[in-house]
Amino acid sequence: MLELKNIKKEYPAGNGKVEALRGVSLAFRDSEFVSILGPSGCGKTTMLNIIGGLDKYTTGDLIINGRSTKDFKDRDWDGYRNHSVGFVFQSYNLIPHQSVLQNVELALSLSGVSKAERKKRAVAALEKVGLGDQLKKRPGEMSGGQMQRVAIARAIVNDPDIILADEPTGALDSETSVQVMEILKEISADRLVVMVTHNPELAEKYSTRIVRMLDGEIKSDSAPITDEELKKSEKAEETANKKKEKKPSLSFFTSFGLSLNNLFTKKGRTALTSFAGSIGIIGIALIYAVSQGMTTYINTVQEDTLSSYPLTLEAQHTDLGSLMESFMKAATASGDHEKDAVYQKTALYDLVNAMTSMETKENDLGAFKAYLENKLKSESEEDAKLKEAVSGVQYTYNTDLIVYTESPDGDIILSDSQELIRKILAKSFSSMGMADMTAVSASPMSSMMGGGGTSFIMWQEMLTGTDGSLINPVLEKQYELVYGSWPNGYDEIVLVLDENNELDDMTLYALGLKSEAEIDEIVEAAMNRTELKNVQKHWSYEEICAMEFCTVIGADCYKYDEKTGTYSDLRATEAGLRYLYDNGLKLKVVGIIRPNEDAVSSMLTGSIGYTKALTEYIIEKTSDAPAVLSQLKDKGTDIFTGLPFRDNSALSAEKKADDFKNYVSTLSEQEKADAYISIMSIPSKEQLDGAVSGAMQSMTRKDMESALLMGLTEQTGMSESELSEYVTEMTDEDLTELFEQIIAEQVKAQFAAAAQAQLSAMPTVQLAMALDMAIPTYTVEQCAEYYDAVLEFSPSSYEVNVRKLGYVDVNVPSSVNLFASTFEQKDDIEAAIADYNDGVEETQKISYTDYVGLMMSSVTTIINAITYVLIAFVAVSLIVSSIMIGVVTLISVQERTKEIGILRAIGASKKNVSGMFNAETVIIGFTSGLIGVLTTYLLCIPINLILHHLTGINNLSAQLPIPVAAILVAISVLLTLISGIIPSRSAAKKDPVVALRTE
Repeated sequence: MLELKNIKKEYPAGNGKVEALRGVSLAFRDSEFVSILGPSGCGKTTMLNIIGGLDKYTTGDLIINGRSTKDFKDRDWDGYRNHSVGFVFQSYNLIPHQSVLQNVELALSLSGVSKAERKKRAVAALEKVGLGDQLKKRPGEMSGGQMQRVAIARAIVNDPDIILADEPTGALDSETSVQVMEILKEISADRLVVMVTHNPELAEKYSTRIVRMLDGEIKSDSAPITDEELKKSEKAEETANKKKEKKPSLSFFTSFGLSLNNLFTKKGRTALTSFAGSIGIIGIALIYAVSQGMTTYINTVQEDTLSSYPLTLEAQHTDLGSLMESFMKAATASGDHEKDAVYQKTALYDLVNAMTSMETKENDLGAFKAYLENKLKSESEEDAKLKEAVSGVQYTYNTDLIVYTESPDGDIILSDSQELIRKILAKSFSSMGMADMTAVSASPMSSMMGGGGTSFIMWQEMLTGTDGSLINPVLEKQYELVYGSWPNGYDEIVLVLDENNELDDMTLYALGLKSEAEIDEIVEAAMNRTELKNVQKHWSYEEICAMEFCTVIGADCYKYDEKTGTYSDLRATEAGLRYLYDNGLKLKVVGIIRPNEDAVSSMLTGSIGYTKALTEYIIEKTSDAPAVLSQLKDKGTDIFTGLPFRDNSALSAEKKADDFKNYVSTLSEQEKADAYISIMSIPSKEQLDGAVSGAMQSMTRKDMESALLMGLTEQTGMSESELSEYVTEMTDEDLTELFEQIIAEQVKAQFAAAAQAQLSAMPTVQLAMALDMAIPTYTVEQCAEYYDAVLEFSPSSYEVNVRKLGYVDVNVPSSVNLFASTFEQKDDIEAAIADYNDGVEETQKISYTDYVGLMMSSVTTIINAITYVLIAFVAVSLIVSSIMIGVVTLISVQERTKEIGILRAIGASKKNVSGMFNAETVIIGFTSGLIGVLTTYLLCIPINLILHHLTGINNLSAQLPIPVAAILVAISVLLTLISGIIPSRSAAKKDPVVALRTE
């Protein structure tokens, strides 16, 4: 017998929850036809999914043959769905790439039934529903009624005790519905059939029992089970529970067959994926044959790339050099020894040591800037080498360039493509249920902004010349001036095109050339996957140069409010924004540039280039802005809120006490009452020490460790075993001190709760009077303590406000970029930095990481170290191939989500589902490896001919031994199997209920 006891099901919804089932209690006979009637959303399908083991109840219990399911594990539920339950769904839920016979056989495969027996029973089930002559058809070749009969055959083929039908006639016409109901009626003669339906006529005609539901509760039951029937069923259940059914399991060959059939339905993609996956394998065999050509190319590229990767000194430097060196030197021998055995080298020690040694250091870039400028201006021979080595110096500051322009609609918009990207992401993810900006910022699309191969930085300062010119000769060499002229003043800018004279649509919007409606149209077309019209648009050079941009000083955006005594942002209103735009500095587009055709790497990543003169202009104007002067004058008060900053380390206890008393004197009666409650919620030192001492008296080290482990496990989410080593290694003093702090916090919270509960009942007048009477009795130390507890502080800080206003010292940059043309010149710059460090105190030494130097340290010895470069190249190829196959497998998981739900519904375990996708990656890996080695054998013929002709060395031949070919195929299989682990685990973790709803 099947029995539901006070079943409740709750789903989280925002900050609350939705109750789908509200204490449902219901028992079913072993053989009857029960129809569940009720409106949409009343909990019918939820109850059916819980009965079928697809969904889990929140509270209550599901009794199956007298056995509670509270302690059921995943394997128990899998066995229950496979042996005891058969599902019939409204949308049939058949696997499209399997034949009718294979769909029905699938449940038997999980039960471990032999192949011959599977076919015999599946044919019998199909004949029973009148489809004995349709065995080889695919679901897509059948009508809705036929597919539903196949679903019924699949449900009954394993001879389950229960048939669960969810709207089985919902997608069928009336005639076909009657046929399906007749079959279900016949089945109910010897087993339990539970059907969810909206059709009361069919329920009345065919059901032996009708249960009506509303709002997650049972409202009526036409034939409830009597007490006598319950007693009879208990004896039968005792016998039934003694039988142990075999756990369901999907064999490797069944998983292999499902994956193979799925791949054959996508022959083109499978072939392309396998070929792409073979590229890494082909590279391993061929890479040594083309090594000499690579060497020259790598040298050339690295020399040209230095203009894009300068030597950067930052005000706050985190040393990653030792960590990167640990990776780079992993292949270095750890000592001298005979090569007569296998010896250990300490790669892990070096790596962990480097990670734990990383620290952040403050660099005095102000002093270094003065030193560098003096060296570059010097005429001495000693400094000539540095002057020759430096092709450009760029100082950056923590100040933002705020530029506005007018859109085609006449609206003032921020000329910033990153702002547009954030808006688009917010819209897109909002429609996907991810309106929280945390989700937007964590999205893959967001991570592309400013990183990778595509940059969304709009405005970029151009490198100046070492002679003081606004444009560096390197820029003039890398870029072609296609129209106008290079900037000659602080208010002149240039537009930067790509090699094809193009700008992306996001940049065009930020430049004011596209309206918001056009951008919305593009986004909507992309989301709806419709074709864009009139994509090709162009503007003349004259139109571009006629555009108007306005830069606004950040500090000028804030205006003093006489009433509140604070500064407010003018940009908050349309009128304020218009005022700023009309009175800001107008910028003129004086030229249009694009990269030269022969440039390997170009310096600018933005779309608009401005000069250093504009940066200096903004810094100068910012320093004279009223808001900046006001904040600099009063470093203790937030000019935006009028509240004091919380950082009061400079205040003495007497000053805090006076400020506290003055603050209380300005409070209203209610505010005084609230302040008094806050003060009385703070326990005295004697009370706190006494409570802590009392709690610690009976505590042993074992008690403290146990309690601490429990608390840390809840807070960190880590396992107790992971934390136990950390706790046990603590000394008695450290453990006691930590535990006393924890108890003190608990005591404070309990004391505050008790005080607030007691005082909240007192009248406001009485509380305010109590505070007035208490103030004269407080000591200076008490007033200073209450200062921090009662006063309202600004959520910001002085440093944050100054940064918000854009105020910086032009003599103290946030970073210094030093450009060199060759690696040798870069070494000369590093030598100059070393000379500077030798002449200053330890605290003033400059720390930096030469990332390019670390990554390319083998350039000078590239010919001798070519083997390592080749190994790295091949590893990258293999990793990329594996990642691609992992992505393809993940796509396959998404495409086969419904199939996953079907398999879970008929009893497949998570392991079975994972194995199915692992089988798919093994097939792709084997095919990739086979294609790779066969292609390599073919390519070796022309490559050898070319090598012989070019080098004249006839014994220099590319060849691939058969044993190596076999190993490469095995490596391909292994890598694809590894790359499929995450997608296969993702498939296994899918909720079967959600999976079945996926189309």
